[in-house]
Amino acid sequence: MKEELLELLKKYAYEEGNFTLSSGKRSKHYINCKPVTLSGRGLTLASLLMLKEVQTKVVAGLTLGADPLVSGVSLVSALDSRIINGLIVRKEAKGHGTKAWIEGLLPPEGTKVTVLEDVVTTGDSAISAAKRLRDAGYEVERVITIIDRNEGGKESMKLVGLELISLYTLKDFSNE
Repeated sequence: MKEELLELLKKYAYEEGNFTLSSGKRSKHYINCKPVTLSGRGLTLASLLMLKEVQTKVVAGLTLGADPLVSGVSLVSALDSRIINGLIVRKEAKGHGTKAWIEGLLPPEGTKVTVLEDVVTTGDSAISAAKRLRDAGYEVERVITIIDRNEGGKESMKLVGLELISLYTLKDFSNE
């Protein structure tokens, strides 16, 4: 299962070239997991592998990269007779209605939540999601990502009390 997901990621998510990442950093490696996590087989594999690392009853992530992961892990958890609900953290508060930052079936304050991420570079997206969740009264201690680029994200997360678990690292894609 892990090998099959890696092959899908190598084929459809990984490119070499000259890229500017969302962090602003330049890189010759670009990884966009969405073509894989928005496919039935890719999402199923990623969700099952991430589910193995989830120790909470709620998962969450910053929109857009984490949206399919949160939904996928919630779905496969139910098929595994575990019930894990999902939350989506907005980048900006909803502009109307309740003006919510967090969407989903909101658990009680104090609930432990695991943040899901597709790719970690600096860790800023996952840290942002964790901050919003903590501000809402939830406990967040762990982030699970498909790929850690090994560019400081793990260390940045550790500084704010987050453990990073990754299914793969950039080394799995490149010989560097």
